[in-house]
Amino acid sequence: MTLTLTLVRHGQTHFNARQLLQGSCDSPLTRTGRDGVRVTARHLAPAPFAAAYSSPSGRAVATAVEILRHHPDVRLHTDPDLHEYDFGTFERRPERELEAVEPWSELVPAVLAGRHPGLPGGEHGADFMARTRRAFARIVDAHPSGEVLVVGHGLTLGAWLSTLDARGLVALPNASVSTVRIEADGTARVVSVGVDVAGHGLLAARPVPADLRVPASA
Repeated sequence: MTLTLTLVRHGQTHFNARQLLQGSCDSPLTRTGRDGVRVTARHLAPAPFAAAYSSPSGRAVATAVEILRHHPDVRLHTDPDLHEYDFGTFERRPERELEAVEPWSELVPAVLAGRHPGLPGGEHGADFMARTRRAFARIVDAHPSGEVLVVGHGLTLGAWLSTLDARGLVALPNASVSTVRIEADGTARVVSVGVDVAGHGLLAARPVPADLRVPASA
């Protein structure tokens, strides 16, 4: 028995387009974002999804709902542990402001290794990684086989993928598709990462620190 997880990052939002930090906060999809999600939805229309999960953020739910228009018999479940990393007081502020205080190339490895104490008012890296693993563990436990859709965020999805693949963290374009196959013995194989079905590119995906590797035990 094999479980196939199809991971989709939410479509482009107004904050993405303006390069504002968006973790626990939310903003609606842009027209470009909605169009891109529809492209991804058509791409995934033939997939025989047995279940679907999403972060409770509006941008993720809107993306999931559009994809499930092609799968009317599949109910959407939201899981708070799929929420994006909380940037604390830097939420809604320009990405460059965080970069000036703590470069992305330093923040991300510390968060994914579970040693970052959190930005002011934000989330500890260990808590973020623990809840991300919990969310996917529940999904895998509930579905020993079949195909399951999971809609979430760039850092959350990327963090979990990085624990499975020696390539480490990979930047995920908006509305991109990644695929993981999990065998009955628990062996997980990353089939593809960040396939840019909608053609959005990396405008709203932060660059990945060079040579970032995250051990599965972190």
